[in-house]
Amino acid sequence: MILNPEHCYQAVLTRDARFDGRFFVAVKSTGIYCRPICRVKTPMRKNCEFFSYAAGAEAAGYRPCKRCRPELAPGSSLMEISSQQARNAAWHIGQDFLSENSLAGLAAKLGITDRQMRRVFHDEFGVSPVEFSQTQRLLLAKQLLTDSAMPVTDVAYASGFKSLRRFNALLKQRYRVSPTEFRKQQKKEAPQNFAEFSFRLNYRPPFDWDRLLRFLSQRVIPHVEAVQDGKYFRTVQLTRQNRNVIGHLEVRHDADKRMLSVRLSDSLLPVCAPVLERLKRLFDLYADPEAISSVLGKLAAQRPGLRLPGSFDGYEMAVRAILGQQVSVAAACTLAGRLALRYGEPIQSSETPFSSLTRLFPAPQKLASATVADIGRLGIPGQRAKTLISLSRAVADGTLHLEPGSRIEDTLQELNKIPGIGEWTVQYIAMRALSWPDAFPHTDLGVKKALARKNPKEILEIAEKWRPWRAYATLHLWAGLESLQKAVTACRAVASERRRERTEL
Repeated sequence: MILNPEHCYQAVLTRDARFDGRFFVAVKSTGIYCRPICRVKTPMRKNCEFFSYAAGAEAAGYRPCKRCRPELAPGSSLMEISSQQARNAAWHIGQDFLSENSLAGLAAKLGITDRQMRRVFHDEFGVSPVEFSQTQRLLLAKQLLTDSAMPVTDVAYASGFKSLRRFNALLKQRYRVSPTEFRKQQKKEAPQNFAEFSFRLNYRPPFDWDRLLRFLSQRVIPHVEAVQDGKYFRTVQLTRQNRNVIGHLEVRHDADKRMLSVRLSDSLLPVCAPVLERLKRLFDLYADPEAISSVLGKLAAQRPGLRLPGSFDGYEMAVRAILGQQVSVAAACTLAGRLALRYGEPIQSSETPFSSLTRLFPAPQKLASATVADIGRLGIPGQRAKTLISLSRAVADGTLHLEPGSRIEDTLQELNKIPGIGEWTVQYIAMRALSWPDAFPHTDLGVKKALARKNPKEILEIAEKWRPWRAYATLHLWAGLESLQKAVTACRAVASERRRERTEL
């Protein structure tokens, strides 16, 4: 994002919430950087310096404000990063890749040289990959130190530091305070352990939580996910240091504070950073409603807070999309639940307090080694079983990467090579598993009906004006169609009632 200092200062003067997380203002006279919505006395223009990322402000020697708390600011979508290589590197860093690997390993993962990776990353973010990673870890630690009474060792471990000594040294160097000094601003009722602690994930309003949760509730995978009492639950399995980390999580919405509140089981302490990043993707917390609405215009006017439901795991989402081919949403959920029961690892009752969550979603290696006959016994057609096996093998051997940190064009190309995956499925996977905002399933029956068009080429031409937010346009088209269907159903019910009354008379 190219910053205009005068425009940024105007946003600071008005404390414009639309720019929260879009940039940070650093004050030369105090050595502190803030969010543009900070309620402290507005600094003089000559003392202000502006940064697109918190890492840039910290690399320049500024420390985060204790009042507005930059660690709670909503972030920006990776899709806004112009460099594909920098985008991929940032995604892997967000998944805490550097906690177990070197910079050389990250460069190899991206298929470029170490030197090239450092250059493109610095050109995009203004800092090195290490500085970027350190800032993310410290800001996570700052939230834990401020909002909980967890032992400092646990805080360091949860933030991705391998050494308590290194954590203390970097905290003192960057923020000029010790962990105990952070605790001075802590509330007395601060949770004592990780399981009682709730992470705060902020977003840019408006945010249509009810519509998003309803979308997810209609598509939950039985035994793996659940939506109940306005909350989202699921089981989790991630790998850390060649060890499977298993647990569960709970997400609820706090509309008054404009945030999602997240609780993780104790077992997820070492992987809380990548888990939180996955939840931000699932609930589309990086979205900028103002920017999206300005492009979609009238289409988005009735639903300004609509979000793009992402995925917690790209492979899981792709499997769910394949199961949904040519069947109802409810039927696809049933099949996904059977698949989880047959091939998913059972989760111990001690690892989740929710009786309905009994399985982890199957790993790609499990389905890759399954037979068509075995999968067919679950009621899944043979051709679809073959598609699931081919997809699983491609993910298991590393040919296919279903994550936002991959090159979109390459991923779509690999998906198209898999027999049984057509254009609709490719675009749907891109929309949700890859969180690609410009994905557009132009062959979708709902899209055709909403636009009153049958020719896919004509539909693509109409959708050109919605770039780069065509995925959001799709959701608006579906939502409009759903509203129309509800209205028709209501009218039919009223007409039926009137006919009954006339008959009785």
